[in-house]
Amino acid sequence: MKKPAWQRREKAFAAFATGPLLDFWRRREEREFVGVENVPIRYVRFISPQHSKVILVCPGRSESYVKYPELAYDLFHCGYDVVIVDHRGQGRSGRLLKDPHRGHVELFDHYVDDLETLYLQEILSRHYQHRYALAHSMGGAILTLMLTRQPQAFDAVALVSPMFGIFLPMPLWMTHCILNWAEKRPAVRDGYAIGTGQWRPNPFGINQLTHSRERYRRNLRFYADEPGLRVGGPTYHWVREGILAGKNILTQAKEIVTPLLLLQAGADKVVDNRAQDLFCQTMKAAGNPCEGPLTIAGARHEILFEKDSMRAEALEAITAFFARHP
Repeated sequence: MKKPAWQRREKAFAAFATGPLLDFWRRREEREFVGVENVPIRYVRFISPQHSKVILVCPGRSESYVKYPELAYDLFHCGYDVVIVDHRGQGRSGRLLKDPHRGHVELFDHYVDDLETLYLQEILSRHYQHRYALAHSMGGAILTLMLTRQPQAFDAVALVSPMFGIFLPMPLWMTHCILNWAEKRPAVRDGYAIGTGQWRPNPFGINQLTHSRERYRRNLRFYADEPGLRVGGPTYHWVREGILAGKNILTQAKEIVTPLLLLQAGADKVVDNRAQDLFCQTMKAAGNPCEGPLTIAGARHEILFEKDSMRAEALEAITAFFARHP
């Protein structure tokens, strides 16, 4: 595949999605392993005997690998095997609460444990010459914490809009007061965080995720067609765990030695870009290899699902970065 195709795909997106992309998706292998506390963790892989390198993809909160065929298609046609995980509590992996719409996790480290298991079983065991990882949002936090455990796991890693801090609608001190209050009350602790609720399809005009109407509509259809994929707002406990994970990442940033590229969405309203800036500054001050933040000007949170020009800028930066770290 020629990279310039990334620049002009939206003009004939329906033809691409129902033709070459659908044919590619049918070649997938869907697999499962048992994660922490016996939660089934699902993942998908696209492999070729011609490939000697692999990219592990870690999606964000509420996402499923079902949403990621286009990215897998582009990476696979650049010569990589692709493995994409569904984190616990979302996608086709096991849910943790009676209400499957609630975005929840008992310990953020459980995400990291699951990812480490997948890495050992699927990536390390296949003896690739080159191993890379690409993570979005919450997946970026999970992957970064795994790098503190497995510093030699990957030749290089790209973090796209990583969740090192959450974009909060109130001051941090007030958030902590509410979360500490909720944590002591089990019925509240595992309920939807204030201002959130069950999954519902938001119209494109009010979305804060992407400028690409075609990709946004396609992603909504996945959840409309397969109700089991739906995840709504996070629980109070999930928000608490997410904030703690961000603090742990910033504390441990100086210890991370894996070459990193961090891509930042210029118009992000989901994660806090200031935490990404601080992470990069901390890594560089420690003398460790971190490129970025490379800001995609005007991009919303989901850079990998943005309009062609922004998405192509990100993909070209990522593939060039991986090529520099063989």
